[in-house]
Amino acid sequence: MSATYDRRILSGMRPTGMLHLGHYHGVLKNWLMLQHEYDCFFFVADWHALTTEYAAPEIIADSAYEMVVDWLAVGINPGEATLFVQSRIPEHAELCLLLSMMTPLGWLERVPTYKDQQEKLAEKDLSTYGFLGYPLLQAADILIYKAGQVPVGDDQVPHVELAREVARRFNHLYGREPGFQDKAEAAARKMGKKAAKLYFDLRKRYQEQGDAEALATARAFLESQHNIALSDHERLLGYLEGSGRTILPEPEALLAPEARMPGLNGEKMSKSYGNTIGLREAPESITQKLRTMPTDPARVRRQDPGEPEKCPVWKFHQVYSSAEVQSWVQVGCRGAGIGCLDCKQPVIDAVLAELAPIRERALDLERDTDAVRAIIADGCEAARDVARETMDEVREAMGLVYR
Repeated sequence: MSATYDRRILSGMRPTGMLHLGHYHGVLKNWLMLQHEYDCFFFVADWHALTTEYAAPEIIADSAYEMVVDWLAVGINPGEATLFVQSRIPEHAELCLLLSMMTPLGWLERVPTYKDQQEKLAEKDLSTYGFLGYPLLQAADILIYKAGQVPVGDDQVPHVELAREVARRFNHLYGREPGFQDKAEAAARKMGKKAAKLYFDLRKRYQEQGDAEALATARAFLESQHNIALSDHERLLGYLEGSGRTILPEPEALLAPEARMPGLNGEKMSKSYGNTIGLREAPESITQKLRTMPTDPARVRRQDPGEPEKCPVWKFHQVYSSAEVQSWVQVGCRGAGIGCLDCKQPVIDAVLAELAPIRERALDLERDTDAVRAIIADGCEAARDVARETMDEVREAMGLVYR
């Protein structure tokens, strides 16, 4: 894979409601780190939201803009990352359609989340073409930007694997462009006589002797050649490996740090469970929610000893409290030296302190809607430029360029 693509990240979020602490700790904090290390593309996945919310599109329309405000408020920097809205880049849909022509139906039916989500969302009619095909749309999202890395949790790894399989099948079917060998050999000569000789020697050692070290050396050598076009680099890589030109590079799953943010009831924080704390929620509301959180049921009275591991509040301490405070909780709860409200106060203080600057920045952004819309427009334009380049290559490879 080209070093350029290996440093490119693609990740998106569905706009189905206000963002909460679960989103912040589960996704956005990871994005904040990645934006400084990679070429990041972060997008509002509004088409993906339609796969389950097609009967209530107003949820998506209302949430898309607000979600970008939240991204900016937590520190996602449009100068470091490209922020865009999926539906504003119609090339996503075109690539998804073209990939659907060659993607076996069984590949989609075996994606683990397909039946799992149908069971979890049994109240919705998900027997739709869009819901079955959303992993392929996800693959198109990734492949159209030739993203080398896709940050996901364990449950989403099969989606990245599907994208890899689709890219591999596409390259196998369409990577053998007319005159491929002649073009590859011409590309080698562009590197210079000495470099071309080294390339052909390494290729021969790998293809005739199965020398894996020669393959690794040749790949590293190609990465160091900065005087050839990217398309020639892909031809040389494909010619080296005995395949064709790599039009759609295969992405890798970049496992995101495990999200540790619990909900108010100890379960995963999710709006469907009604256990969330919003990023822009009023301090009074946050305080009330945390003060009324359920605790260890064994502590009926103030003097009853408790067990922190059985209390949802302890999970918040594991996210927000220092080792010293956690020790205070463990000793005080088990010995009934502190009450539940005493225990909750450090969590309340920490959550309010974390969200105060986010809420303040969000208020500033709400007052300057033109600036936010300009950021979205600029991001969409930049993303579409990249998507158009990929689609030019895809159409040419599939013989869809008519002159």
